[in-house]
Amino acid sequence: MSKEENKSEMSFLDHLEVLRWHLVRSAIVILLFTILAFIFKSIVFDTIILAQKGSDFWTYQLFCKFSHLIGKGDALCMDDMNFSLINITMSGQFTIHIVTSLVAGIVLAFPYLLFEIWRFITPALQKKEKKYALGLVFSGSILFTIGILFGYYFVSPLSVQFLGNYTVSNQVQNQITLNSFISTVTTVTLVCGLVFQLPLIVYFLSKLGLITPEFMKKYRKHAIVTTLILSAIITPPDISSQILLTIPLLILYEFSIIISKVVVKKAEK
Repeated sequence: MSKEENKSEMSFLDHLEVLRWHLVRSAIVILLFTILAFIFKSIVFDTIILAQKGSDFWTYQLFCKFSHLIGKGDALCMDDMNFSLINITMSGQFTIHIVTSLVAGIVLAFPYLLFEIWRFITPALQKKEKKYALGLVFSGSILFTIGILFGYYFVSPLSVQFLGNYTVSNQVQNQITLNSFISTVTTVTLVCGLVFQLPLIVYFLSKLGLITPEFMKKYRKHAIVTTLILSAIITPPDISSQILLTIPLLILYEFSIIISKVVVKKAEK
């Protein structure tokens, strides 16, 4: 093997070593937040996740106030859930505690994960590009947070209301497993956070020349159909929750077209 080949191989191995430490630091931060969430289980479960089961949840109160404001009385007011939560396995609650704490750890550590990605790609960027990359980390964190809050306060509660109170007969009572309830809340909320990363994804694809604003405008109708399908998959078969998710997704798509346009213009200059 020549010296140049050996140097190239060592350079590649050095990159792997750097990447390994970025992954290690990310894993440590996720672990720390996971432990924190595990310790404060009353906040994670009673105050946050299981709060959607009560009629005093902020979203339900907001809909009730809105109903009175438009003169509809108690039409949009929501009562307590017509179901009880149960655990049917010996290790069920402990397992759910661990898994939920891990999900909470990932959510809380997400801004730091983006920061580690920025640190990894920074050496290959120019000074001006570093500033843009840092801005993307900040934007990605903000978008993820907005998506999580939107999913938790709007999409997830309506999903719980619809699925929890839905019955095929008065003779059948809903006794929902704790795992099913928490899985619904966390999955819907987490997916909303990830979906709100659309502008960031479009930015990178436009930067690579894989997407242009003309392309996005041309396939806008296809995007609308895809958004409706995606909303139907994420949310239960409840038209209100589907609309709630579809509207911000379409807004994000239009915003992404503007981002793509800016990126393409700068590339042309």
